[in-house]
Amino acid sequence: MKKIIYVLTLSLLTGCTNKFLELYPKSTLNEGNFYQTEVEYTLLANGCYVPLRDNEKNNHWILAELISDNASFQNNVRTGEASRGVIDQFILVGDNIAFANFWNLSYNGITRCNKLLSELDREGVNWSKLSFKERCASEALFLRSLYYFNLVRQFGGVPLVLAPTTSQEAVDIKRSTEAQVYDSIINDLKQAAERFAKAKDVEEAGRANEMSALSLLGKVYLTLGKYAEAEQTLKTVINSGKYALLPNYADVFNPSKKDFKETIFAVQYSENSAELANRFIFLFAPHTSGGAVTNRPNINIVGAGWNQPTDDLINAFEAGDTRKAVSIGFWNGLDWDNVVRPIAYCAKYKAPISAPDDRCGDNFPVLRYSDVLLMYAEALNELSRTGEAIPYVQQVRTRAGLTAPVAALGKEALKTLIAKERQVEFCFENQRWYDLKRTGKAVEVMTAHGIREKAKKTFLYPEGYTLTPNKLLAPIPVNEVSINKLTQNPGY
Repeated sequence: MKKIIYVLTLSLLTGCTNKFLELYPKSTLNEGNFYQTEVEYTLLANGCYVPLRDNEKNNHWILAELISDNASFQNNVRTGEASRGVIDQFILVGDNIAFANFWNLSYNGITRCNKLLSELDREGVNWSKLSFKERCASEALFLRSLYYFNLVRQFGGVPLVLAPTTSQEAVDIKRSTEAQVYDSIINDLKQAAERFAKAKDVEEAGRANEMSALSLLGKVYLTLGKYAEAEQTLKTVINSGKYALLPNYADVFNPSKKDFKETIFAVQYSENSAELANRFIFLFAPHTSGGAVTNRPNINIVGAGWNQPTDDLINAFEAGDTRKAVSIGFWNGLDWDNVVRPIAYCAKYKAPISAPDDRCGDNFPVLRYSDVLLMYAEALNELSRTGEAIPYVQQVRTRAGLTAPVAALGKEALKTLIAKERQVEFCFENQRWYDLKRTGKAVEVMTAHGIREKAKKTFLYPEGYTLTPNKLLAPIPVNEVSINKLTQNPGY
């Protein structure tokens, strides 16, 4: 939460006419002469996206996917990197670096958004179009709401900081309630949608837009159980005609295609430089596979074995579901117990195509049109409009090769089907843990999952997979408790 120094030197989108961020000399970055032109405000806006991109440090995949029944790890945590493995087993402590990294990068993003919003009315700025100013404001509001949405789902009530603060001021800010944080998120997203609507003439591929704000707002409403509001909001996205399902599920994750038809909002990456690339395949490939899976057999860049698909996830795919081969790969080799077997790994994020070393260009989806369709179906079903909901589920299943008509299901049966569809459609996209929590299934599902995992993996901790209701919220990082005097969540 400390005041950050803005180093705007990263690009979030390459290969487009209007680049997300050009290199700006750091020597000119001072308050007196920087924020005067649209180019400089573009740099400030682009900086708001940057914390989303740090896949090594923000640890979102650990806290939203690895922690769920979708994923586990190949490493033996007694000799490997325990900070990740213990979270998979629900051994949660406030001094785990994963929580601190996620917290700090989220507030880094919030601080950047607050800075941009505070500078928009600076005198002497030569705006060629007011719509450009509206876009900058909308991006800051959208991204701030996204950072807070992730924080509140992880930690519950968190400090609500909506303006630039000094380090000393930040220490004095205490936790707001969950309700207060959600109210702020909803207010930001409503404002963002309204202001994005005034900036359509300066919309750019890869940036957030009006439908991004409405899609996220629909997800927030669904999380809060406000189904009527979710239905109306998501219906607007569907009726806009702006998005559609790609015919081929694999194309959504193809780094050479950079889909913007189904993808409503994604974190942008590029192979073109180390600063712009991600390393997902190197984190997720089997750690005993050498360079076979990562396409780097001749250099010492190998997989780490994280986010390994579980049997629970593998078995959730129906026969003929084309999503399975896209999402899950198998490498035949030595496993953790020195037995050669087919080892499953997350295959959604591909190995580098042509770039050197460990650069990958896959975008990471945050909001997709299939998500909107399934959320809309869920909202309709919860409103007892089950018959209306089924066609939206059918669209997603048909694209996956499951063309048999969905039977006329009852409300509870359709609810179960939607949950299963979300599990397989969005595996490894940081959705599963949040879905389990908001549907009230987390303790039940994860307790059963833990029993199965411990029966197979002898290296797991005996105390692992003891999921009590208090663990539905993560512990506040220990430094925030000791330095900023924040109240710790119960049970930690």
